[in-house]
Order: sequence, then C-alpha cells, then structure tokens
Amino acid sequence: MSIKIKDQPFYIQATAILFGLILLVYVLNILADILVPLAFAAFLAILLNPLCNRLQRKGVPKFLSIIIAMLIMIIAVTLVFYFLSTQIVQFGDAMPMLQKKFESITAELKNWIQTTFGVAVTKQEQMIKDALNNSQAVVGRTLNGVLGVLSVVFLLPVYIFLMLFYKTLILNFLYEVFAEENSKKVSEVLSETKTAIQSYIVGLLIEMIIVAAMNSTALVLLGVKYGILIGCIGAILNLIPYLGGIIAIALPVLMATVTKDGYSTQLGVIAAYIVIQFIDNNILVPRIVSSKVQINALMSIIVVLLGNQLWGISGMFLSIPFVAVIKIVFDRIEPLKPWGKLLGDNIPTQQMVDIWRNRRKRRAVLPKREDSI
Repeated sequence: MSIKIKDQPFYIQATAILFGLILLVYVLNILADILVPLAFAAFLAILLNPLCNRLQRKGVPKFLSIIIAMLIMIIAVTLVFYFLSTQIVQFGDAMPMLQKKFESITAELKNWIQTTFGVAVTKQEQMIKDALNNSQAVVGRTLNGVLGVLSVVFLLPVYIFLMLFYKTLILNFLYEVFAEENSKKVSEVLSETKTAIQSYIVGLLIEMIIVAAMNSTALVLLGVKYGILIGCIGAILNLIPYLGGIIAIALPVLMATVTKDGYSTQLGVIAAYIVIQFIDNNILVPRIVSSKVQINALMSIIVVLLGNQLWGISGMFLSIPFVAVIKIVFDRIEPLKPWGKLLGDNIPTQQMVDIWRNRRKRRAVLPKREDSI
C-alpha cells in the first residue's frame, strides 16, 4: 500500500520538503565544480542558439555554424580583456607610488584615531592583525571562487559546443521524460525560459556597456586616475544585483583618497555614482534587464546572498537567471503558483488580499453549516 505525502499531516509534509531541500543543497554544494561550468554553458548556449539557427538557415552546416558562433563570442570577450589589460598595465606601473601614498594616509588615520578616541597605534595594529587572521577563511573562499571561475572559462567552450550540437537530443529528452498530456506546458516552459535567459543576458551586456561609459566619463571628468579602468570594473561589479553597485562606489573613492588631497573629489564621485545608480535602477534595469526576468528586489537580494553562500562568485551571477527559470516553472504548476507569485514583482493590492481572506473564511464556515442542516 503506497502512502502519498500530500495525504499526510502538515508537519510530515513540511519535514519531507525540508529534508528534500537540505539534500538538494548538499548535492549542489558537493557537485559545484561540475554544475557551475554546466550552468554557465547552458545559459551561453541558449544565448548563441539564435545565431547558430540563422547560420544553418543560410546553408551553413551545423558543426561549422556552432564553431563560427563560438569564435564570434571568443573574439568579443578577447577584445574586452585586451582593453582592460592595457589599462591594468598602466595601473601596475603606478603601484609603488600608490602604495607609498596609501601608507602615508593610513599613518595619518591611525594618529587621528589615537588623538580622537585614545586608542594607541600599537593596539590599532594588533586589532587589524587579528581581523586579518580571522578573515583568512573568507580570503581563501574568495580565491577558491576565482579559481573556480578560471576553471569555468577553460571548460565553457567544450560544454557550449556539445550542448549546441546535441540540442535536439536534450529537447527530445525533456519532452519524453514528462507525460504526453503535459507536452504543451513543457513547450511553454522551454520557450519562456529561452526568451527570458536571452533577454536577461543581452540586457545585462547592454546595461554593462552603458554603465561603464557613464562611470568612466564621470571619473575622467572628476580627474580620478585610471578612471576608465575603475569605471569598467564598476560596471562588471554592477552585474551582481544590488550588492555590486555598493562595492563599485568604494573603488573610485579609495583611488581618489590615495591620489588626491582633500575630500571634494570623493564627494563628487559619490554624488556621480548615486546619479548613475538612480539611472541604472530606475531606467536601465526596468526597461532593458527586467522586462523578462520579473523577480522582486527582496527575493533578488536573498537569492544573490544564497548563491554566494552556495557557489561563491559564480553563484551570485547565476542566481537571478536560475530563479527566473524556477519562477517560470512555478507559474505553470497549479500547487506552486503561490511560490511563483512570491518570487515575482506583481504586488497584489490590499483589496485582493481581503478578497482571498474572505474566501478562506467562507470555506472554513461552510462545512459547519452543512453539518447543522
């Protein structure tokens, strides 16, 4: 005799769901080195798929169309890294001067803290040393994340090529693994997932270019050294929703503090970045990025933090498109629709909440009236 979970009491259902989530997170964490490259490859393969299809419609063989699409992607990425590397070389030449200036500012800050708060310089140095010792695990985790990203870069071309080459095999599996009566829903989920991921990645790239241009222009006008490099790095960090923008502000402020006297430049940088962030969050993101990936801000922050905890830097980048796919699936399954609405950005009015509450009350009262008849 089979026992269905949905027929069990709530505490048994909740325990089973919690155990399943814990097991899922454990597997995702253990297999991170395998799953992270596959996830990046899947998203990029979906992005390159329209170009491959267009080339094949023009008579280019499937194998060659995939190679051409991947070469175009590799050339574009190489040009970006070449541009950044030229800026980094210039930054490296000035490192001794910047280090000397930073040490001078640090010494002045320590003396100011000793004079203002009565904390001896030796005690401050000991506190900094203790903080660095306690943060070794965090640094190690960050380095592991960077190494993980490098491993992803080397594995990506192979995975992307194979996913595009075996695309029909994968799609056929997804159709056959579900019941025939659900084929329409499967088709809708696949179509919306493809559109959402393509729109999201293309939107992110457009947003990154615009933000990089605004950042670099503002920093160059303010006279911040290496403004183009810092502006581009800030645009890349801005790809991390909500949290990356905060980190991006700290870099030009620190550079202005090290290379310039006074605080007028720092205030100008903060003001410029606030304006840029306002334009980005209220104009660029809603119109370019979030048109297909409708995840509310609260859930975006939570999933980004959870992604960082699970897969580090890679998890932060993958979290939003991954949750967007989950939302598309939830919206197609009746029992999971409330979870899809929780992830979305369509906020119900108080009137709708009251209507649902009254319906619940009527359903709870109705059996009692039937018993009394």
